[in-house]
Amino acid sequence: MLRLAWRRSASKHSRAGPTCVLTAAYSGAYSPQQKSQGDLRCFRQIPHPPSDRSPLLHPRAACYLSPSVFMSMASGSEGPSSTSHKHSNRLAKERSPYLLQHAHNPVDWYPWGKDAFDKAKNEDKPIFLSVGYSTCHWCHVMERESFEDEEIGKILSENFICIKLDREERPDVDKVYMTFVQATSGGGGWPMSVWLTPELRPFIGGTYFPPRDRGGRPGITCVLKWQNNRPALESSGERIIEALKKGTTITANAGQSPPLAPDVANRCFQQLAHSYEEEYGGFRDAPKFPSPVNLMFLMSYWTVNRSTSEGVEALQMALHTLRMMALGGIHDHIAQGFHRYSTDSSWHVPHFEKMLYDQAQLAVAYITASQVSGEQFFAEVAKDVLLYVSRDLSDKSGGFYSAEDADSVPASGGPEKREGAFCVWTASEVRELLPDVVEGTAGNATLADIFMHHYGVKEQGNVAPEQDPHGELQGQNVLIVRYSVELTAARFGITVEKVNELLASARAKMAVVRKSRPRPHLDTKMLASWNGLMLSAYARVGAVLGDKDLVERAVKAGGFLKEHLWDAKQQTILRSCYRGDQMEVSPSISGFLDDYAFIICGLLDLYEATLQTEWLQWAEELQLRQDVLFWDDQGGGYFCSDPTDSTVLLQLKEDQDGAEPSANSVSAFNLLRLSHYTGRQEWLQKSQQLLTAFSDRLTTVPIALPEMVRALMAQHYTLKQIVICGQRDAPDTTSLLAAVKSLFLPYKVLMLADGDTESFLCQRLPVLSSMSQLRGVATAYVCQDFTCSLPVTDPQELPCYPQKLLF
Repeated sequence: MLRLAWRRSASKHSRAGPTCVLTAAYSGAYSPQQKSQGDLRCFRQIPHPPSDRSPLLHPRAACYLSPSVFMSMASGSEGPSSTSHKHSNRLAKERSPYLLQHAHNPVDWYPWGKDAFDKAKNEDKPIFLSVGYSTCHWCHVMERESFEDEEIGKILSENFICIKLDREERPDVDKVYMTFVQATSGGGGWPMSVWLTPELRPFIGGTYFPPRDRGGRPGITCVLKWQNNRPALESSGERIIEALKKGTTITANAGQSPPLAPDVANRCFQQLAHSYEEEYGGFRDAPKFPSPVNLMFLMSYWTVNRSTSEGVEALQMALHTLRMMALGGIHDHIAQGFHRYSTDSSWHVPHFEKMLYDQAQLAVAYITASQVSGEQFFAEVAKDVLLYVSRDLSDKSGGFYSAEDADSVPASGGPEKREGAFCVWTASEVRELLPDVVEGTAGNATLADIFMHHYGVKEQGNVAPEQDPHGELQGQNVLIVRYSVELTAARFGITVEKVNELLASARAKMAVVRKSRPRPHLDTKMLASWNGLMLSAYARVGAVLGDKDLVERAVKAGGFLKEHLWDAKQQTILRSCYRGDQMEVSPSISGFLDDYAFIICGLLDLYEATLQTEWLQWAEELQLRQDVLFWDDQGGGYFCSDPTDSTVLLQLKEDQDGAEPSANSVSAFNLLRLSHYTGRQEWLQKSQQLLTAFSDRLTTVPIALPEMVRALMAQHYTLKQIVICGQRDAPDTTSLLAAVKSLFLPYKVLMLADGDTESFLCQRLPVLSSMSQLRGVATAYVCQDFTCSLPVTDPQELPCYPQKLLF
């Protein structure tokens, strides 16, 4: 039916384009509640987890399709697996965990590539593109409901060339079609479903489709049977793509300069303050995402505004948010790490998925909070995050896995997975596990009594029904710290030290029980970009704490990236590799901009943690390669993917720091740091050109790019060189380095001049050879453009004048 309609030429009398037909076909399918809430108000109360992209930041739509067709969906888990397979398709030969999850659907799936494109052209069929990732809850719902359905599978396979794509493997393709979906619907998320011409131009797009019309949502079968004429489809797709090309262009105008950093930073602060939720911290009421890029900006903003009320407020916003997150249910109090986001305003009931990129950025945010506040609490949370990653997301090769799912089979059994089953507790479970009476307590309280009081465990469960629309958490408890240790101690008449000891003992016992439960799905794909983020985390936390084990883990991660994800012959980063007896790398997918940018940043952080120049040398090599592959000579800034790839219809420059920072934001900072380490002035100029290209965005909605605002501030205040002259590993050198690393100095580069005139740094920066130790003692120089202040030999003097290190 649809195939015939596709091939049929347009009726001369037809006046209704695709937009009108879709609007008419699904009028009345749009719920007023859903319409009023919008993309970012779809959370656990409605079975549509949210995107963490604000509607304010979506591209302006060039052409609109009815919002009744397009609803935003997002992250989650996988469905039950089967050991016997009635069907198999081409995805069985892939390595992506997400594609393998669909290898036995009754759908004739192709991976993204030439074979599928050629078949679509040869058979003159439209393409159905389905995009998701392996820990995406609603991706698996759609699989169970639709892609495992024999009838739907037959309709799909007969009428389309069906392509399944892992968004984490191919973020370039995902960005193009997500831009289309957002522009035509005002929202987005995963699973993403897009219908394309054989020339890869989209003409219909949306997110989750149920198998048949349900609850105001059009079913996928209804969409599949929708008929329209080919010329109208092609014309509509062409118009939309051309409009998006114009609407997404980011370029620097001739003679333009970057905007003034203080003005942009002040505006970014005001916009964040306007969206700040005072009671529990975070930005907006619910759902709440961790947003480390916001928190890092606020702490950086404080460093240059610490004497102002705005600076004090910025620091308070960041520290309060980090504290409430750490106390909340979004933080896994038993097995460490952080869940993806909170469905409520109090950080209580999370979406239980755990992502590597969240752990990496939050570890950095918490160790930074410990630097600016001096509170050990924040450092402990940072170590807690890395403990989880080391234990549960680490491969023996040194790489890091991508994610843990939200859903798992309950310990009580049954075939159906439930969200949070691995993490939640009933009151009876806690009482049975912690029955011992604690001597000296008021009322002869048991360990369970103390634990349940402190962590808010209730007999009937502590999850409100509106946070649990599917009844998966009924009677269950999500642990959340309800009282300070001091209040809990007072409540039971014991010391604070005793409470800490008891709670630690209880958590350890519960962790043992957790290990015996069926585990959630683990996505063992190792992505270059996310591994770069985690490299930064281990390097920075290890450096601040002086923890040699953490620094050594960072070195191992750097070695993994160089050995397994760097093709030295082709001078190319590879996007991903997969767990196996041997590292199984996918050579068909070269790295994207974020792979280069995040690894370079990680290598610079690793150099500052180890002062081993081999990491600087590789960072320089990667930056040169990044410039060749992605730099826009005409407009400035970097394209997200290879601009010569004809299968990617839009050459985009990511203009939002969201769940991950924009690679352009990170690159702006990388270029500044590298220009100081290498003496390459062209990189300073490139950083300025990049910031100029994003001037409009930075000026109007800097809240969209807080990480890039930090880079703009770094350029404005000029990076300071802190040069330590001393013998490597000597106690006096180590003491000076520890003093520097204990401070949060966002606008500095750290160097070691150990007297080796043949070293990489001395070859790049000959001025280092002229710097020497005073009276044979390790000496610190604080310089700007290598014009230095008076040298310091006493480590205690360095923290006493941070302004000299900042301005």
